[in-house]
Amino acid sequence: MTITRPAPAEVLRTEYQKSVASYWNAEQDPVNLRLGDIDRLYHHHYGIGEVDQSVLEGPEETRDERIIAEMHRLETTQAEVLLDALGAVSPQDRLLDAGCGRGGSSIMANRRFGCRVDGVSISRKQVDFANAEAESRGVSDKVRYHFRNMLDTGFDSAAFQGIWNNESTMYVDLFELFAEHARQLKFGGRYVTITGCYNDVTGGRSKAVAQIDQHYTCNIHPRSAYFKAMTANNLVPISVVDLTAQTIPYWELRAKSPVATGIEGPFLDAYREGSFHYLLIAADRI
Repeated sequence: MTITRPAPAEVLRTEYQKSVASYWNAEQDPVNLRLGDIDRLYHHHYGIGEVDQSVLEGPEETRDERIIAEMHRLETTQAEVLLDALGAVSPQDRLLDAGCGRGGSSIMANRRFGCRVDGVSISRKQVDFANAEAESRGVSDKVRYHFRNMLDTGFDSAAFQGIWNNESTMYVDLFELFAEHARQLKFGGRYVTITGCYNDVTGGRSKAVAQIDQHYTCNIHPRSAYFKAMTANNLVPISVVDLTAQTIPYWELRAKSPVATGIEGPFLDAYREGSFHYLLIAADRI
């Protein structure tokens, strides 16, 4: 099957999309690159799980390396939890990593399921980087990244058994996104997202959440918007897991790390005050 590759002018359709693409094309943040250098799995998401506190002990000259390795372990654990939620996937199935970043989760999915995985990003630099990584691993026949807009990918309808967004939904309109995902999913296929969302109960974006938006040039959605948009697009949630308590240890460790960016404080404030939640939502296409 041949799918016409959209030209760049068709991919970046708004000034906001162009600004987001420019941000990620220029991004060289050590919090992403130094962690990924450990095993060449480059993630653009955060971590979950209990921290091994021993990394803060021991020789001072190797403390930074121990913290970096532990942070990477926690973010890889987060990706594993997301892949768990996809349910049964066979080698004959096809998956879509929407907002794939530098592609670490797609590599992990192919390694686990043996299936074809496509990733899409509006950052040409991320796509080129991810394809080079797939080539170096010898999996480019199964794992391919595309310079495409996840709101209109150009892929066939009902082409995918599973689709996920890992911390990328805050850059798009949820109703548009879930309409496109529903179109691309097979009947009974699975959609999974892990995302930060603000708590409607507390009455809108808190100061800390607004700081996160500004830092990442994003637009964090209220928790309720996810379920409204899914329901409107034939995606029925079957599992909702609050990961907030599980991600706080990651942020506490990151605040002590050599790759801290200054956004750690707002994340910890938002989580601790209850204005921000870190959720996993899995939904079936009906």
